Amino acid sequence: MDDGDEYVPVLIAGGSLVGLSASVFLGRLGIQHRVVERHAALSTHPRGRRNNMRTMELFRTAALEPEIRNAAGSLSHNRGILRVDTLHGEHREWLQTPISGRPPEADQCSTVRCDCSQSELEPVLLQGTRDLGGDVRFSTELVSFSQDSHGVDAVVRSADSGETRTVRADYLLAADGPRSPVRERLGIRQSGAGDLFHRVSITFRSRKLREVVGEERFILCYITDPSGEGLLQPVDNKEQWVFQLPWSPERGQTVEHLTDAQCAGHIRAAAGVRDLDVEITGKAPWRASERLADSYRDGRVFLIGDSAHEMPPTGAFGANTGIQDAHNLVWKIAAVLRGWAGHRLLDSYESERRPVAQATSAQAILRAPGEERSGYTARTSAGNSIFPMTVALGYRYVSAAVVGADAGAPTIPDRLLLSADPGTRAPHMWVTRNGAAVSTIDLYERSFVLFCGRPDWREAARTAAGRLNVPLDGYLIGSGAAYDLDTGGGPHWSTVHGTTPDGAVLVRPDGFVAWRTDSGPTGGAEELTGVLRRILGR
Repeated sequence: MDDGDEYVPVLIAGGSLVGLSASVFLGRLGIQHRVVERHAALSTHPRGRRNNMRTMELFRTAALEPEIRNAAGSLSHNRGILRVDTLHGEHREWLQTPISGRPPEADQCSTVRCDCSQSELEPVLLQGTRDLGGDVRFSTELVSFSQDSHGVDAVVRSADSGETRTVRADYLLAADGPRSPVRERLGIRQSGAGDLFHRVSITFRSRKLREVVGEERFILCYITDPSGEGLLQPVDNKEQWVFQLPWSPERGQTVEHLTDAQCAGHIRAAAGVRDLDVEITGKAPWRASERLADSYRDGRVFLIGDSAHEMPPTGAFGANTGIQDAHNLVWKIAAVLRGWAGHRLLDSYESERRPVAQATSAQAILRAPGEERSGYTARTSAGNSIFPMTVALGYRYVSAAVVGADAGAPTIPDRLLLSADPGTRAPHMWVTRNGAAVSTIDLYERSFVLFCGRPDWREAARTAAGRLNVPLDGYLIGSGAAYDLDTGGGPHWSTVHGTTPDGAVLVRPDGFVAWRTDSGPTGGAEELTGVLRRILGR
């Protein structure tokens, strides 16, 4: 039974990590939306946990960082990837050495990475979006949809009541996972190596395992002995653990036939302790795959997260890429809905994010030999493995929403050099604003930002913003109380941003450099107005 049409500007199909992140970002921008999730509640099964420094910058700007770090408290001191024959054995080798002290990204970012399991992160995001007025509906499935040039008509069904409703939305975001029904209904194909290997994620309790592991606080531990092969992950560093067990559904193996006794026996073999206490609490099959949607958009429907791309777990890039998809898209949708951007701006979502996913997935493949992951023989990748911080921070965009981007530069460079080149994430600087210390990264969310060292550039920004009715904050940046942003004794802003003291740098709401000039502001208002028109598709 259809109880009539409802309207919401943005409808999100899928209420897991990426869908909830999109909801938070929309809520921060004041855009009304609804999330529909077919499951009755969030998953409690521990899954991917590495939130890289770029993702944590986005959560910091969204005012969720303290809650996320609190949720991740039990793993806050875990570092590195270990490989052993058995946990009780003598062979121990660090594949990624634990880093102590100041993390390498500290000079480049407003914050640092955080290991927070998805099962702990999602409740923080859910509460965060609800605090912002987000409408998240569990046990609600997107049944079908159609679209026209003005919007999307989506039929949703409540699993509790069986009732259906038609929701009219300006845009539909598909965050409905790797087997995305939305992508399938659109007929969007995928390319890539496909399935690489399968695992069963087993959650279990064991108090004695802590004694076997010893004092080491790893993030991952590979066990190589054939009788106990797999991957161990701590959950609370005390008695809760996850073991990734190899399995082969192509040979007829099923999770239903994998008994608790078999799982416990495998874990005991991995530990090298026959009488280890093991209580199995859950099993969840998953696959490592490499797939990329041929298109990220069909009219007013957009793919984000796993519906757009799947990538292997090495490097922990997949979920981070999905969260950053959502962040890239949301400000553009908000700009169009608010009337200060044209619909052409939305074309830049695919042209910016799809190359990043493709390059990032290739890096995940290249990193596999370093962790001796099995199952990666489906494709041999050419190229060099790049430092993960460069993958996380160094990617660049080439699109109509960037003026002056180097179209010949690689999507991910070999080394990290953030110097405000158009299309790159703007550099981080600590500054003082209104007596408080902030990162320049903290300024990017609801408006464009223009950095300049001359008052007439700031005035040009005000003029251009008024002409176009575009949110644009012009900041005079330099050393001393006379500036809007005081750099104190730090490096000169123009050196950090690759321009001259007379120049200016325009940064988009997502923190990516939209345009840069070395010249002074003669005719600055007209030039800036023209640049904004190009970027915003007006």
